Amino acid sequence: MERLVNIHIEKLSEGLYLATSEEVPGLVAQGRTVAEAVEIARDVIRKLLEAREERQNTAVKFLPLPNSFDYSLIIGS
Repeated sequence: MERLVNIHIEKLSEGLYLATSEEVPGLVAQGRTVAEAVEIARDVIRKLLEAREERQNTAVKFLPLPNSFDYSLIIGS
């Protein structure tokens, strides 16, 4: 099942990108590029959700994926 999770990307002074989320407490992922930070965040979110579901023995609830939404696509030059 696909879920829509909003993440925040911030460029750090060291040149790395940091991904966090208010929707997924504990998410901290960083990468050398935005794409790498997003991919690492995706993996960390999956693991955090699995751990939370195991501890609470209940599924984490997110809004269902809408039929239409905007998605920011990053293209390197």
